[in-house]
Amino acid sequence: MLRNAPKFYEVAKRIVEITEGCILVAHNAQFDYRILGTEFRRLGFEFIRPSLCTVELAKDLIPDLPSYSLGKLVRSLGIPVTDRHRASGDALATVKLFKMLLDKDTTKSIIQASIKLNPKLQLEPKHLDIIADLPAVTGVYYIHKADGDIIYIGKSNNIKKRINQHFTNTNQKSKKLQDQVTAVTYETTGSELVALLKESEEIKRVKPIFNRALRRTTFTHALYSFVDNHGYINLKIDLADGRKNPITTFSNKQSGKSFITKVVEDYNLCQKLTGLYKTKTSCFNYDLKTCDGACIQKEPADSYNKRVTELINKNSYKNKNMVIIDKGRAIDERSAILIENGVFKGLGFFNLNYQINNIEVLESIITPMQNNRDTQHIIQSYLRKNKQVKQLLFN
Repeated sequence: MLRNAPKFYEVAKRIVEITEGCILVAHNAQFDYRILGTEFRRLGFEFIRPSLCTVELAKDLIPDLPSYSLGKLVRSLGIPVTDRHRASGDALATVKLFKMLLDKDTTKSIIQASIKLNPKLQLEPKHLDIIADLPAVTGVYYIHKADGDIIYIGKSNNIKKRINQHFTNTNQKSKKLQDQVTAVTYETTGSELVALLKESEEIKRVKPIFNRALRRTTFTHALYSFVDNHGYINLKIDLADGRKNPITTFSNKQSGKSFITKVVEDYNLCQKLTGLYKTKTSCFNYDLKTCDGACIQKEPADSYNKRVTELINKNSYKNKNMVIIDKGRAIDERSAILIENGVFKGLGFFNLNYQINNIEVLESIITPMQNNRDTQHIIQSYLRKNKQVKQLLFN
């Protein structure tokens, strides 16, 4: 295999060029870096590059595994490997492993360490230089100041375009960001839902100085239900109340009203029993023959409540065990959002060749995340707007 391979001195210049300003990421990086350093010293060149080791990162981020060898580690995490024990196969497996470790690095210590390791990022680059290195993809972005600290976290369907807006806006916050920014890092997510969930969690955890306005709850109104004296389930849009359990939530009152208006038509519900038409007699739709008369107890409560219950179950994942499958970061990848017993557990990515056929396999690729009112709102709102998203129920 090595008979026709080039000698090290023939590729040394190219190695210097492609690693300039980069951080070397390797599985057992100390070994690879030592080999490179030795070969370059034989040529009289001092090869110095910052490095990150995926063995050390995996031990920190995925503790208590029986083995951290590349083969066993990627197999346990469901990372597909081809051409094992060959340079290209192992390198690609390490790339996929590193991406998963970045997902699991919820404190962003890898990103912040890499900012400090890279001497180029200590300089004050022009905004155009930063934008030039950013992709026009969906994901979460992190704006750093010179010491690597994150000062703003955002989400966008086009990261390059959004950062360009930050750098061209003239409001007071944007000007402060422009003065302090030294680097922008990002995580591609493919899925807007994954980006929304990551952004929400990380703003709460990191508490960047320029995200203060976003720490408030992301919704103001909610959909509630109650049973009236005649046994009919009534629906009502009201101000969100933390003491009550809503069916679903809305960013504002108008969004809630639009939702109710639509479901009245879709599920053949009564305007009076959904709060759209205040009257002591029949609703307006009954006069038009499009309401079956629940407003005046003409339609049996059991019949009417069956449709209301169907609506509630459709728009709430309370007590459900389910996986939401959405876009991934590549053509052959998908994202998975896990909900167990109505509680959001976390998210991860999986290759299309990797079958998610049981909860144990699924949990191995999931990065745990916090379940709170905001995550529930984000997920429910996204599913309302994106009805084509795949949902898998399991026991």
